[in-house]
Amino acid sequence: MSLEDLDRFLTLRDSDPDLAKAFGQPMDLERFLGLAAEHGFALSEADVFAAQQREHQVRTAAELQQDQAVESRRLRNFIHG
Repeated sequence: MSLEDLDRFLTLRDSDPDLAKAFGQPMDLERFLGLAAEHGFALSEADVFAAQQREHQVRTAAELQQDQAVESRRLRNFIHG
């Protein structure tokens, strides 16, 4: 369908405790799409991938630098010198 439908589905968890509980558990893409269908949303793999790309594009350079700093600290603690 569209990213707007995916956004509406994700927002639904705020008002649906059962859906929020389901989102709190690990699930694969097939289960996620099935859950969306159970709630009346006809989502596809392409919608999920488009949302991931959108999220990736929205990230700012500062966020990326912050992530890199966390990762480098983790590596410094892992690599004993």
